[in-house]
Amino acid sequence: MPDMATRPTLITAEEFALLPGDEPMELVRGEVRRMSSPGARHGGVASQLCRLLGNHIIPRRLGRVFINDTGFVLTRAPDTVRGPDVSFVRQDRLPTGELPVGHIQGAPDLAAEVLSPNATFSAVQEKVHDYLLAGTRMVLVIDPRVRTVTVFRTADAPRILSEHDVLDGDDVVPGLRLQVAELFTP
Repeated sequence: MPDMATRPTLITAEEFALLPGDEPMELVRGEVRRMSSPGARHGGVASQLCRLLGNHIIPRRLGRVFINDTGFVLTRAPDTVRGPDVSFVRQDRLPTGELPVGHIQGAPDLAAEVLSPNATFSAVQEKVHDYLLAGTRMVLVIDPRVRTVTVFRTADAPRILSEHDVLDGDDVVPGLRLQVAELFTP
């Protein structure tokens, strides 16, 4: 029989939202996971993607672009709250009225994760899996070191794009076509 003292205390998304601190955290199946600060290259690529997406999405009123401080409640009981580095939610899926002060209930349409120097393969795969299971229609995993974007629409058929390829938003971000190289240039 497992020792009850070694079992972690699970918390809800609402309890997670009230935790103090400025360090990056996510809630994964009720357990808080602290993440290290990813650094300048990571931040530069994430901000470049945010700008490029916003330049396409905002004038067309397709929806909203969010950065990593935005939490998305992907599952309940136990709760999972993920904060993709960059994300997009279609206009028709946004909450009516003002955006909530807390987390957004449900998955984004697009979630992008920029690999940090200390990212592990299993941690990234877990995030991709969580997003796809929750209903995210496209997940991008951006690797600044080798200048690639891996596009997931399903868990078993990723496409790897090099900096010479074009990222197509397909039906997720209609009309979006951007050179992968643009993500890595200031």
